[in-house]
Amino acid sequence: MYWTMGMILLVLWCLGLTAGSTEGYWVHLLLLFSMVAFLLAVASHGRRTATS
Repeated sequence: MYWTMGMILLVLWCLGLTAGSTEGYWVHLLLLFSMVAFLLAVASHGRRTATS
């Protein structure tokens, strides 16, 4: 689930950058949120393999 959310946010960030009509720094929040989602995905995967 986190991988999917991260990929969607990353694609939206790329689209926001290429659109050219960025309204300040808001588009970079998508990048930040996607990186957090990827980190959560890695952390949950590590927790899953460590317990099983």
